[in-house]
Amino acid sequence: PHCSFTLQVLCRYRHIWNMDLRFRPAFLGGIMQQTGNKPPAMLPKRGEYIQKDMKRMAKYYQVPIRMTAGAFQHIMGTNSLTAMRFITAIDMTSPQYLEPLSREFWMRFWSQYEDISQPENILTVAQQAGLPAELSQKALEMISSPTVKDRLKETTAEALKYGAFGMPAVVAHYDGKPHLFFGSDRLELLGSIIGEKWLGPVPS
Repeated sequence: PHCSFTLQVLCRYRHIWNMDLRFRPAFLGGIMQQTGNKPPAMLPKRGEYIQKDMKRMAKYYQVPIRMTAGAFQHIMGTNSLTAMRFITAIDMTSPQYLEPLSREFWMRFWSQYEDISQPENILTVAQQAGLPAELSQKALEMISSPTVKDRLKETTAEALKYGAFGMPAVVAHYDGKPHLFFGSDRLELLGSIIGEKWLGPVPS
């Protein structure tokens, strides 16, 4: 869920902070498996806390995320691999659509609780994000190709190389070094590292 806050807020800051913001689709399931990490909500008490905390964060960041009693079952029961391969195919063919597509996927998943694993739903998400129908169809046909599968594996391996163990993972390349930040609550610290001022969750 924190990915959604990070995504939205970084998009708000992309023209305020002096940064070149690049989206790199990576497969969370692969990162969790490779690092032995587990979803925090698997610990019942932590799950209870996260559910309350997400409501507070949604209000603070002004991102319309719904947290209901069945939220974590919805999260755990959704396979995002097809969606991530679709996003990867778009990244390879028309990267200018990567930001609106990523944002639309998150809103569909977190705000509307839609199943983003089905091809027909993926096409609907793409349409809402403003992608031309023929481009979406082409990307959907590409998802089972070795080229797309390998590209997603590569970006996932790259995230692991930088030290990622979950999402959101933000890598800031500054002063000749990569700096990994995990979690939406690290954006203020990210700003300080790159010499930019945090102006709150919704900068004017």
